[in-house]
Amino acid sequence: MRAFKYAFVYVIPAIAIAGLLLGGGWLWATPILIFGLIPLAELLIGGEEGNPTDAEVAERTSDWRYKAVIYAALPVQVAVVVLLMTQIASGAYAGLDLAGAIVTAGLNCGGLGINIGHELGHRPDKREQLMAKLLLGTTMYAHFFIEHNRGHHSRVATAEDPATSRRGEWVYTFWFRSMLGGMKSAFDLEAVRLRRRDKRVLGWQNEFIRLMTWQTAAVVVAGLAFGPVAAAAWVLAGIIGGLLLETVNYLEHYGLSRDKNERGRYERVRPEHSWNSNATLGRLLLFELTRHSDHHAHPKRPYPVLRHFDEAPELPTGYPGMILLALVPPLFFAVMHPRLELAAA
Repeated sequence: MRAFKYAFVYVIPAIAIAGLLLGGGWLWATPILIFGLIPLAELLIGGEEGNPTDAEVAERTSDWRYKAVIYAALPVQVAVVVLLMTQIASGAYAGLDLAGAIVTAGLNCGGLGINIGHELGHRPDKREQLMAKLLLGTTMYAHFFIEHNRGHHSRVATAEDPATSRRGEWVYTFWFRSMLGGMKSAFDLEAVRLRRRDKRVLGWQNEFIRLMTWQTAAVVVAGLAFGPVAAAAWVLAGIIGGLLLETVNYLEHYGLSRDKNERGRYERVRPEHSWNSNATLGRLLLFELTRHSDHHAHPKRPYPVLRHFDEAPELPTGYPGMILLALVPPLFFAVMHPRLELAAA
């Protein structure tokens, strides 16, 4: 049952699907759960710092059930997106109901689509990478596959990284810098790769162009199948998912930086270059993403064996509560800057 505890995350898309079918106030059940009940529960439950033993690491990395739990994300994510567009095409929503449906699907895009796409995108298996691209494409964030793996992980906690937030930077300005900078970075990374191979940058061999073309084509097909309003709602849901991701990015490295050595190169990434959270509910709901310090220090390490490090700076609570805090910058700074000074000491 240890593997299937992570299936708890599917409570959220289940509530989202119920809300999309029932309409009315049920359309707001998912945001209330994520940003109301879960932050309160995390404050009460707290977290724990225990790490898996060597035997548990061996077991979890070979047990097919840990993969099955995340593989289920693709059909579930597609089901939520298709249901959203089907309901809109049938005229099920208007006014606030339409807004609630888009927000509900958008939270699913960020919490399930992008999050599991991120996990699978780090894996060397080509089939899992394809699943990652499909998941990210359903959230309008296909470029993330290139930028995150080849850009963010090499430049994290430096001024060159658009996804690393700076001390005193508001989350609202960070959204634009990270989203636009991430897309530019993905294109530039592909351009560098192709030039090294003496190949054309503006061609089908450019993975950024391929991913963006397939993503756009999917929206066009959706517009033809479900109508332009439904397709636009899907795009908006994807944008909400992207904003959720970027807010998490904002939290994960806020104000942290790597030093340069005597040769002018940045020191290697260590656990202290990422904020960590051991909040139990957040770990389950986000497949251990909140143990971000280990993820960046060891990016190939799969989610069920990520570890706590004493030297990693610790967030005061889980991601849902921290997202709410980040949306009020003066309060966020008042909480985080003393912790940032302790991390730098």
